[in-house]
Amino acid sequence: MTDTNHRAATEPLLVVEDVYAGYVKDLDILQGINFAIAPGELVAVIGPNGAGKSTLAKTIFGLLKPNRGEIWFKGENIAGLRSNAIVQRGMCYVPQISNVFPSLSVEENLEMGAFVLSGSNKQLKERIFTMFPVLKRRRRQRAGTLSGGERQMLAMGRALMLDPDLLLLDEPSAALSPQLVSSVFEQIKAINQAGKAIVLVEQNARRALEMADRGYVLESGRDRFEGPGRELLNDPKVGELYLGAAYHT
Repeated sequence: MTDTNHRAATEPLLVVEDVYAGYVKDLDILQGINFAIAPGELVAVIGPNGAGKSTLAKTIFGLLKPNRGEIWFKGENIAGLRSNAIVQRGMCYVPQISNVFPSLSVEENLEMGAFVLSGSNKQLKERIFTMFPVLKRRRRQRAGTLSGGERQMLAMGRALMLDPDLLLLDEPSAALSPQLVSSVFEQIKAINQAGKAIVLVEQNARRALEMADRGYVLESGRDRFEGPGRELLNDPKVGELYLGAAYHT
């Protein structure tokens, strides 16, 4: 377990301050969100459907421009920057769908992940293959023929090719079997333990909070609850409202 007391004494890696954003003009899905993550921390973002979880991730990464508020990354206000500029500053995003190039091989997908780098990426690839042995075995295989869990691992591996300081994961367990969900979550934990800060936007609230240092619970575009993952998991209010039947099992 990472030393969360030490993290609390460090400067935040990312800070979202009073952000309003949405897909349609004058119709904000995010209604004054506040959010922060420290270097090396794993923070889960949970909440019911339509709460604004994925919208938050897209706004942080520059896929949506906030209508109000500020987003600070490594001390710089990145609100309004394009995604490619944010990637160059050390942040990567893995979307829920369309997160690999299906017609390319596993190895070619990883090479696409390092498109902004100059020089050889051989050592980067070998690092990813060490982290995800299944990808090494499938390196010549077309990504479109991989299982759902393997595609998620490839998507994360491709993002890690840039050695980012912060990784945004949007619903990585969506549509996966329970066995594959466990495998993907194990890999996420391993990535975090290797030193990467991770924002985990996740529908599987219980699993996400179990592994998170801290969590945020969103409701109607607002950050309703915030605290250590285990505390949120055991909070009766959070359990009744957001964990449903799973809370009682």
